[in-house]
Amino acid sequence: MRNLLIFISKYNAFFLFVIFEIAAIVIYIKYNSFQKATFINSTSQITGSLYARVDDFKGYLTLRKVNDNLAAENSRLRNQLKTSFYVDTVAKGKVTDTIYKQQYEYITAKVINNSINRRNNIITINVGANAGVRKGMGVICNGGAVGKVLEVSPHFATIQSLLHSETVISAMLANSRQIGSFSWGADLNPHQGLLFDIPNDASPKIGEQVVTSEHSLYPAGILIGKLINLRAKKSKGSFLSMDVALAVDFSRLEYVYVVNNTLAVEQTGLEAQVKKDE
Repeated sequence: MRNLLIFISKYNAFFLFVIFEIAAIVIYIKYNSFQKATFINSTSQITGSLYARVDDFKGYLTLRKVNDNLAAENSRLRNQLKTSFYVDTVAKGKVTDTIYKQQYEYITAKVINNSINRRNNIITINVGANAGVRKGMGVICNGGAVGKVLEVSPHFATIQSLLHSETVISAMLANSRQIGSFSWGADLNPHQGLLFDIPNDASPKIGEQVVTSEHSLYPAGILIGKLINLRAKKSKGSFLSMDVALAVDFSRLEYVYVVNNTLAVEQTGLEAQVKKDE
């Protein structure tokens, strides 16, 4: 303490100069509009630059986790490659000719904007028409189904999230493969949706997985969530409704995969021709 007092006493003139200089600058900026505006602008630029550097540093720290997630996803997709194919089988006596043809392709994209607290939530990704993305394609991530492509520009695309009031996709119970429909539900909970139109004779169980069906935009079996509540059965001949805990945490989306069904054009063209002939 004595040494500190000696130091202050020895350099008191310097400290007084610094105090008076700071006071003068504060008064000068405070009572001059032009200087005040210049100071605020400069401060904003410096603050923005610091925030950008901090964000870059945080991004660097999370690279390992992101890479691990991508590696795990690539491994999972490689282990399930058969789900990306359909099979043509011709059987004659004991001869079976099986040919696998590529049906689904996946386009990797980064999420650059996202919302979860609105009635109609939209996700923006950094790939568009130049990468092969088209309106109506399904979108998935490491955790499960995410939504469908809504609008496309050359370099970007917007996705209608599962957390959207107009989202309805074909879904099924993983064990019994009973098919129904999935929507977000009326309470707008970002972690929960509704499975409905399941036949009344189904026997679902709490914890059973809900996945996409063959009639959806996605390959069959993509996880949507798990059953958390079984609603009471109605009268005979009606359908069941069940609450579903979503598999995807939409607040943490970083990378997604746009699903390109290479046979979609052929299928929709054929179905349109049938409707035209009716």
